[in-house]
Amino acid sequence: MGHLKFKINSEYKHMRTGVLEVPHGKIETPNFVPVATKATVKALSSEDMKELNSQILMCNSYHLYLKPGLDVIKKFNGLHKFMNWNGPIMTDSAGFQVFSLGFGMEHFANKIGSYFIEDQKQSKAKIKKMAKVTNKGVWIDSIYTKEKILFTPEKSMRIQEALGSDIMIAFDECTSPYANKKYVSESLERTHKWAKRSLDAHKTKQALFGVIQGSYFKELRIKSAKFISNSDFDGFCIGGSLGKSKAEMHKILEWITKEIDPEKPRHLLGIGVVEDFFNGVERGIDLFDCVGPTRIARAGLVYVSPECGGTVKNKFRIKVTRTEFEMDKKPIDCTCNCKVCQNYSRAYIRHLFKSKEYLAYYLTSYHNLHFVLNLMEQIRESIKTGTFFELKKKWLSNNI
Repeated sequence: MGHLKFKINSEYKHMRTGVLEVPHGKIETPNFVPVATKATVKALSSEDMKELNSQILMCNSYHLYLKPGLDVIKKFNGLHKFMNWNGPIMTDSAGFQVFSLGFGMEHFANKIGSYFIEDQKQSKAKIKKMAKVTNKGVWIDSIYTKEKILFTPEKSMRIQEALGSDIMIAFDECTSPYANKKYVSESLERTHKWAKRSLDAHKTKQALFGVIQGSYFKELRIKSAKFISNSDFDGFCIGGSLGKSKAEMHKILEWITKEIDPEKPRHLLGIGVVEDFFNGVERGIDLFDCVGPTRIARAGLVYVSPECGGTVKNKFRIKVTRTEFEMDKKPIDCTCNCKVCQNYSRAYIRHLFKSKEYLAYYLTSYHNLHFVLNLMEQIRESIKTGTFFELKKKWLSNNI
């Protein structure tokens, strides 16, 4: 279908390493896809992302459609030249905004890295939704002008084609974690119809991934996995609510991966927590994406390895703005070889935050992405050498 080749190079139990090849380059899998929502990874340049050895970026169709608009991007013949990034790009479909600006607002639900009902408190207050779902498509308000825009599978394909991404994602409805089975079932039928409309509207050689939905209902997840796998997609995304706990997420992934074509790549949408990398890869996931590493960096949260006190309990991170780091000469992470850890102390970075200096965002974002991309490299190597479970034990200890 699209210009995409996926070769599995090694397998160890359900895990695999491979190479995903698209027109703008190759992506070693499993891997992490940094999110460049508005054609930039926040606080970092395209040159930084090359320096970090990021092999692919994800951009947001909804936001780029609004600003700068397709006319501007077309003048540059697509996103690659516009943002000076010559590597692979994946674009989403605006399907996540169907949730985040719809029931996500009404239910006070969010998905930052991972979302589980047990981690959230549902407010009784109501906020007016900015997205309304119909069978034809979704009316989504512009976050800038409040203008109502009808996003359809066909429109999503036209937007992503104009952006010129290497991998597009079919338009879908990401349902709320609070949606009941009846609504999720109706939504799934709509998503499957939209998947077919996305395929019918797809006119270019860009690769197209289908999205598996169904919330945490086994029957619906299996139904969706079979439908999307039997459709003419180049790969698969796993989206929507992933259960009430991490254990449920693991079951959901196992249900799905048993049903889909093993020769095609699998992307777990919106997941970017250390323990989820191990548990996802163990269940056959090839790609992850999340805004988490840079979002938490801007709040002063930085990743640390097990050797430097990182645990599942503290989510492998410390808050560098705390008073205890005021005189700390150590780097953020004692095992890290990124340029931030090689040149700057925790005390200095804390000072930047306390002085409201923008450099704080740059240094912490750079470190966090280096940390995640380096961890994915370690995971790939451990699969090749058959030492994955040793690596997992080192990181997750008794919290597995």
